[in-house]
Amino acid sequence: MTTSEELKHLVKEKYAEIATQTKQQNETSCCGSGCGCATIDEALMAEDYTKLQGYNAEADLGLGCGLPTEFANIKAGDMVIDLGSGAGNDAFVARSITGATGKVIGVDFTEKMIEKARVNAEKLGFHNVEFRYGDIEKLPISNSVADVVVSNCVMNLVPDKVAAFKETFRVLKSGGHFSISDIVLVGDLPEGLRKNAEMYAGCISGAIQKNDYLQIVKDAGFVNLKIQKEKKIILPDEILSAYLSETEMSKVKKGDLGIFSITVYAERPTETDESKKAAKAACCGEGSDCC
Repeated sequence: MTTSEELKHLVKEKYAEIATQTKQQNETSCCGSGCGCATIDEALMAEDYTKLQGYNAEADLGLGCGLPTEFANIKAGDMVIDLGSGAGNDAFVARSITGATGKVIGVDFTEKMIEKARVNAEKLGFHNVEFRYGDIEKLPISNSVADVVVSNCVMNLVPDKVAAFKETFRVLKSGGHFSISDIVLVGDLPEGLRKNAEMYAGCISGAIQKNDYLQIVKDAGFVNLKIQKEKKIILPDEILSAYLSETEMSKVKKGDLGIFSITVYAERPTETDESKKAAKAACCGEGSDCC
């Protein structure tokens, strides 16, 4: 059985390779994983960033599964944190909205991605965009500093998603919010996909059930959760046949299994709401309506 640390090592190796590739090379591999799969077309390719303000071609490696910055309600002067910032694509789009009075911190645990992002920021002359090396399960960021957190197709790669969303909650200010694009499942993933390590790095077998994903967000303490965008991902036969039997492929095609890209929004409660919840829990116990 593959351990969490082994999975992290796998992802780090894959994305270090991606950092040295072009966008065109990444777009013709599994979610940019370089796993040798056939061209995916519109399967796991990132959405089109080119029309967004702040877009920088050198920071766009063709990764991701949504446009979280488009839905994140970022305002001028905001402090934004980008989880799994890669070469800086979402961070630079966020910076175009926060302006010179705001700040963007990108966090990634692949050193080559951090190096690439820093070079890109220097070329652009951005002094309020910072890239830090770190693990999303234990962010190198202080408590309650972010107005907004964004992330693009990264949480599915994190083995401990509970810890990752608790950390997201911790670094957000009271009343702050996140907009996160990710891959989730509806129905049981066939064992061939679920156990294959390369498909883990390719964003599929690291994904969890949609309902479980949303419950983790709620359990972390977030409120006002909503799905801002949802799109079914269609994997072509060239990829499915490498991991599944004909019977399993037929089941997938019939719609018994769904792989979706979703963009999720949720808020950290205000200090008043958190104080009321804490007082209620102390008085009556968690989840009680007696007070």
